[in-house]
Amino acid sequence: MELVCPAGNFPSLRAAVDAGADAVYIGFRDETNARRFPGLNFDPETARRGVAYAHERGRRVFAAINTYAQAGRWPEWEAAVDTAAAVGVDALIVADVAVLDHARRRHPDLPLHLSVQASATNPAALRYYRERFGVRRAVLPRVLSLAQIRRVAGEGDLPLEVFGFGGLCIMAEGRCHLSSYLTGESPNRNGICSPAWAVRWSQTDDTVEARLNDVLIDRYGPGEQAGYPTLCKGRFRVPGHAGGRAFHALEEPTSLNSLACLPELHAAGVAAVKIEGRQRSPAYVARVTAVWRRAIDHLLAAPARFAVSGEWQRTLAGLSEGTQTTLGAYHRSWQ
Repeated sequence: MELVCPAGNFPSLRAAVDAGADAVYIGFRDETNARRFPGLNFDPETARRGVAYAHERGRRVFAAINTYAQAGRWPEWEAAVDTAAAVGVDALIVADVAVLDHARRRHPDLPLHLSVQASATNPAALRYYRERFGVRRAVLPRVLSLAQIRRVAGEGDLPLEVFGFGGLCIMAEGRCHLSSYLTGESPNRNGICSPAWAVRWSQTDDTVEARLNDVLIDRYGPGEQAGYPTLCKGRFRVPGHAGGRAFHALEEPTSLNSLACLPELHAAGVAAVKIEGRQRSPAYVARVTAVWRRAIDHLLAAPARFAVSGEWQRTLAGLSEGTQTTLGAYHRSWQ
């Protein structure tokens, strides 16, 4: 079971590799990847340095080119694929069928991984991508339960990668355009759901207000932890609900933590566990990677005796979004 960790910049790549990641995933400084935050991502030279650093230590680097190419701007996605191949990455993580087709034809020896943004959730869909584009691994969306993952793994022959820890979104990956209603930009098309130009913070007396394109998203009181403002995790007043108080009408800030499910994921034949968080700090990446490295090593050494350490859980709880974690869709008692 491979541990795949986020690298939003070179320091995070180095932190992940040094903490025990088997592979890291990166993106370029443009709209071809779904984490286009200012100050993050790689130019070709930095990517080449990162690949060299990882390869010298026996680790791999994947390039996420996982947004959908826009009309009239195809050369940008074509260039991203060619650049990734030129700097020596070990695989591409792709969602768009046009990008998959270009990569398969131009660089037939470069492995392709199907991005979570493709929203492929059943054996027939995965079989199509494998037969049509030669995809060698698929990242499953976070909307599947453990029972569904078992079925997908049991009915197909494509290695699967699942998310283990990180920010959790209620939207089906690859199908969210919610933020575009406020900003005109969405993660699937532009690589970001709350572009920096649209984010505004203001202080009024003892509260802090967060706005997205001048729309009030949340208001934080003294000592309240403030997260990066996204429309789906804002607090709103909904007529007839919560007594008129503002509440998380769509989703509460929380992080997925599937440590407790690790033995079941392993038994299902899952090939890799992925950590979300290319927008996070190198310190965050190092600590999360270290916990998951220890957990996977303990599991592989003695599957029957695996137990989740309280120390691991405390560390991850302190690093979670909203300081709370959930098993998300993995746990559905009615299935």
